[in-house]
Amino acid sequence: MENISEAAAVAAEDYIFSKISKKEVLDLELRVEFHEANEENGLDVDVEVELFLDELSTADDSLADEAAQAALEEIDRQVEKLSE
Repeated sequence: MENISEAAAVAAEDYIFSKISKKEVLDLELRVEFHEANEENGLDVDVEVELFLDELSTADDSLADEAAQAALEEIDRQVEKLSE
């Protein structure tokens, strides 16, 4: 799971830095939590991204949510690779 978490973090960071300059980011917190899988729902994952931006940043408020979505999509890709 550690490799999947790392891949998710890289995907989130890559997404953020494709949209804004690294200079605009004062701090970035990313949490990936895996919950026990069950037959009905499969793997349950929570991804939370918090961005602390420079006051002059023009980034949209939805950037953190979009980065979390990019991380979830990367987790899906990693899990699919494991199941092949």
